[in-house]
Parts: sequence; structure tokens; C-alpha cells
Amino acid sequence: MYRSHTCGELRPSHIDQKVCLAGWVHKTRDKGFVVWVDLRDRYGITQLVFDEERSDVSLLEKARELGREFVVQVEGKVIERASKNDKLPTGEIEILVEKLKVLNKSLLPPFTIEDTTDGGDDLRMKYRYLDIRRNPVKEKLIFRSKVTMEVRNYLSSQGFIEVETPYLIKSTPEGARDFVVPSRMNEGQFYALPQSPQTFKQLLMVGGLDKYFQIVKCFRDEDLRADRQPEFTQIDCEMAFVEQEDILATFEGLTRHLLKTIRGQDIGSFPRLTFDEAMRRYGSDKPDIRFGMEFGELNEVAQHKDFNVFNQSELVVGIAVPGAASYTRKEIDALTDWVRRPQIGAKGMVYVKCLEDGSYKSSVDKFYSQEDLQKWAKITNAQPGDLICVLSGDINLTRTQLSALRMELAERLGLRKTDEFAPLWVLDFPLLEKDEETGRYHAMHHPFTSPKPGHLELLDENPEAVRANAYDLVLNGNEIGGGSIRIHDQKTQAIMFRHLGFSEEEAASQFGFLLNAFQYGAPPHGGIAFGLDRLVAILGGQETIRDFIAFPKNNSGRDVMIDAPSPLDKEQLKELHIRLDLSS
Repeated sequence: MYRSHTCGELRPSHIDQKVCLAGWVHKTRDKGFVVWVDLRDRYGITQLVFDEERSDVSLLEKARELGREFVVQVEGKVIERASKNDKLPTGEIEILVEKLKVLNKSLLPPFTIEDTTDGGDDLRMKYRYLDIRRNPVKEKLIFRSKVTMEVRNYLSSQGFIEVETPYLIKSTPEGARDFVVPSRMNEGQFYALPQSPQTFKQLLMVGGLDKYFQIVKCFRDEDLRADRQPEFTQIDCEMAFVEQEDILATFEGLTRHLLKTIRGQDIGSFPRLTFDEAMRRYGSDKPDIRFGMEFGELNEVAQHKDFNVFNQSELVVGIAVPGAASYTRKEIDALTDWVRRPQIGAKGMVYVKCLEDGSYKSSVDKFYSQEDLQKWAKITNAQPGDLICVLSGDINLTRTQLSALRMELAERLGLRKTDEFAPLWVLDFPLLEKDEETGRYHAMHHPFTSPKPGHLELLDENPEAVRANAYDLVLNGNEIGGGSIRIHDQKTQAIMFRHLGFSEEEAASQFGFLLNAFQYGAPPHGGIAFGLDRLVAILGGQETIRDFIAFPKNNSGRDVMIDAPSPLDKEQLKELHIRLDLSS
């Protein structure tokens, strides 16, 4: 037995007991006549003591040879600590060491294994196994495990069955790019890694497993960002014999359970917004509703004056920024520069200061009277002391730009509190979206999403008006889950494929297995998938998912620790029937 106790559990009640501990040397302090060693494991830190009066001389010398991160085992007696440390749970005791065994030596780590470290991101990712020893990373991984266990407990209690689906599947042209895997035994043919288990969970519904879930790895070969990795984890769920309300009730229940058990917060019924309403009020289909700053559309009161910038715009829209009328001209100019950045793309910004005396001062005073600006204030719900920020232009683009400004201002004003949670459902998404370059329609969610009742007949005459039986769950301005009621009959699915530009032959080639299954009594079904990485990060008070993943990729999609991806040798390529021509 390497240890009788962990380094985090000994207390004054253990004084005079003989114990055995094992762990890593966190730090040493040598005062000549006495050596103290902090021994660390996953559970905490315990101080070890070696001194001239009570320890063997050879033991004291051996303690002096210990370096940071040496792996050691000690035996000794728990004694009361003379100088207590109230910052450590074990700070009232220490171990008078009687035996010391070095289990493994360590090189000097390239960065300090402390809560606040001197290691940069790239260095810590290269030595991720050392980074995991640090409390901030270790605690995030333990937190993730806790969330995952609560998900499993809740879904199991609701009668869901966990089923594994294949990782080696068929590539499909819809959605993001697939990662492909060459088949050695089938020359010139390839598997794809799943972007989601979508078709397999639908087949499980056909198979009669009416409540399925899986915590599953998925893969997308796309650009990375703070909340996206090439491989990610989903809480994938599907139910048969359900309508939309059944899905919303079940997974609202799951989310409420997690907020209660993980964060101790009781949340009532989740508000609901249609997609159109969310875009009109917040410029986003994943709005953060922890704060106000709702959009006010100003076309009726801002156009038909002498200000041609507004007159030539499809949309004039503003938000009231609380307490920001005190911003200096320099600060407002900085905001204008912020929205002009290429990432945002606005041409400029008009502002109105709502002064405490009830008057208004704006950047367009020569075009608008005080009465005009008062109407702006009413529409944006601006109060004295607020600043109205106004953008204009194309409807969709301007809403996106103002949404980005709204979120940036909320961040600067401290309105996005990490200990406050505001979930909501966004419903009634468009079924299709049009690619302006090709003129082709794509499924906004995926091609198996059913249109809302009564909307199927609109596909031919007005496809953009068709609304989907789809829903997203949003938490604090992040989409944490999305799903839909699925198409469950072959005829409707064939119509959908036709409107997405698939010929009958292409549909049969890509999805014939699913269409065939629908001929054997497919029940009505629907489901949802949560992004586990993102959900865990938000519950943990952050939006960057990387530290909640044990071995993440960097922003270029590389694992710098194992140096992947990497080339294959010629023999492997030959076995896979792959010939590389890198000359071009």
C-alpha cells in the first residue's frame, strides 16, 4: 500500500497516528537544522518535517536532496503543527517523517506548478500533463466529471438508455467538413468521423429504444475559436412518440437539475422567444438576457429627415447603454473605432447622450431636434444618464453588428456576471437558409428537421417562409443545446432532400439506409444535443472551453504535446493506397 491517507484529509483528530502518504514534492524549505517539505496529491497538501533532534541524520540529508515534483512515499507520525496555516485544510498538523522513499525523480518543470504560474499557454499545452497538476486545471476537470455524472444520473432516472454508436461512418456533404479515415482493406474508400450521431439515433428510434442518450465524441474539420475544438463532446439525446413540448419539458428539467445541483440555483420556467423575435430584440439567435439593452428600431422616427445615412438604410436601430452618458468624446470615439473594426464591419456610429436634466446631446444635432431625440429615447427605453448607440445599414448585417456592440458593452460594464444564469428557449427557426453565392438552399439545422405543421406546402412557393420544428437552448448568450422534431416518413424526407438540391440518386446514395428504415414503421421522434464542453465551461463561470478539456488542441487544431497531426511514413501510405503529390 503506497498510502494510508491522502494529502488532503489529515486533521488534528489524527494526531499521534502513524500514517503513510505518497505524492509529489511541491516545495521544500531548508533552515539548516530543519527541513520542511510540502507533499501534494490530487486532494491537497500536507507538510512534512525533518529535524536534527527527532530525525535520523541520513533521513535529513535525503530530504535535502528532494527536488520539485519528485514522487515520494513517506511514513511517519501526525503531530501538531507549531506554526499553523489557516489557508490549508491540513494546516493544523504536519508529519514527522520516519521513512522516506523516492519513487521517481523529476526534471525541473518548465513552469511552476502553482495556481498562478509563469508558464504561457503554448508551454503549458506542450506539457499538459504537468499543467493538470495545477489546481485551476485539475479542479475544472473534476468539475466536468461532476457535471457529466449528474447528466447521467438525471437521464437514467427519466428512463433513458445509454447506447454507443459507431465512430467510423459514411461521409455526407451536409454541414461542416468531415475528418476522413482511409480504409486499408477497401482500396480508395474512406470512413468519416461523425459530426454527430444524428442518423444512428434516429435508427435507434426505429428500433424501439424510445429514450436514448449518449455522451459522445464528435468531430468537425473547421476553424477553431474559444468555444470550438476539432473534437468535442455532446450529450446526445433522442425520444420517440413525442412532440416539441415533450422535448422542451424534459431537457428544461435536465438544465434546471444541473443549475440546482452544480450551482445551487433554483430557476423557474425558461422564457421562450421565436427566432424572429430574438433577432429583432437582440440581433442574435442566442441572446444574453441577463441584462437589458434591447434593440429599438428607429426607422419611423429617424428617417425622412436630412440625414442621408439613415435615409438610405434598410434598418436604423439603437440600444440604450445604462449610465454611459458620462462617456467622454474620446471614449465614444473609441467605441466608434471598435464597431469599425473588420471583425464588426460597421461604417460608423451615431450617439445620443441622455442628460440628467432631460435634454439630449448627439452627434447629429444639426439634423434632429430635441423632440426627435426624445422619441429615440422612448423607443430604446433610454433613461437620463444613458447613452444611445445607433447603427444603420442592411437589416441582417446591422443587427449582427449591434449585437456584437451590445455584448462588448455589457462585458465592459460588468453586466455579464458569471454567477448569474439566464436560460431561454429560441424556437421557430427558418427551415432553410439561402447561400447568396450559389443561390442554393441549405438546412439551417440539418436535413432531417421537420417543418412546422402546415408549413410543408410552403416549400415550393416560399421556402424562406417555412419555419422548422426546431429549438435551441441558450444560456448566458451561448447556445448550449439544439434539436428538432424529426421527419419520420419517407415521403416528407424525399421532399426535403429535393428542396436541398439532392437528386433521387444522390439522396439514395447518401441516406438510403435511413429512407429504407422509414418504411418499416418509424415512430414520430425528436431530440436534442447539448455541447458538453460549452455547458461545463458556462456552469464553471467561463466561456473558454479549453481548460475544461483534459488534452485540448491549440488554435491551429494541433496537439503540441504529442505533435499531431503528423506525416505518415511511406509504408503506411502504401498500405492505405494513398499517393501524395506535394509538388503542386
